[in-house]
Amino acid sequence: MEVAIIKYNAGNIRSVDYALRRLGIEATITADKDLLLRADKIIFPGVGEAETTMNFLQKDGLDNLIRSLRQPVLGICLGMQLMCKHSEEGDVDCLGIFDAEVKRFISHRHEDKVPHMGWNTITRTNSRLFEDFTHEEYVYFVHSYYVPLCEYTAATTDYIHPFSAALHKDNFYATQFHPEKSGSTGERILKNFLNL
Repeated sequence: MEVAIIKYNAGNIRSVDYALRRLGIEATITADKDLLLRADKIIFPGVGEAETTMNFLQKDGLDNLIRSLRQPVLGICLGMQLMCKHSEEGDVDCLGIFDAEVKRFISHRHEDKVPHMGWNTITRTNSRLFEDFTHEEYVYFVHSYYVPLCEYTAATTDYIHPFSAALHKDNFYATQFHPEKSGSTGERILKNFLNL
């Protein structure tokens, strides 16, 4: 199985690569369009800022390439947000794969810190990414922006208010949390993605 990680100006590419290696997968980290089109599975990771990253993707034509992919694609964190229609971070139009807006968390209580950072549960899972999940599972988040609940919500987390912890539409899957940093639960999610 050929697995490709999209190489662009984002963080956490290496940690995704290491997580895949622990599962016995040697992924190709690339921005080469032919290699990406030939891959069986694609991971679109991300730690960074939406506006800068969208400008980078557009400059290299990766935005149109990502939209055109037909194999299973997994967006992670910023990758998930960039797959949405628009982000309040930099007031930027994104890839538009999911017809959803990315909003900034607004803290109303002292104990609600932004960014949302640390372990939290995912519930109401309804995607093959979460096959064999039997109860609330803990996963690791680091984010200041979120996607509200919508028709594509594939898992829910409650922090300040309920939001989309994961999205799914056709061959596009996405998680706001970091499966590569979420221990055995994250490992199961990556395995489920690889088994799609």
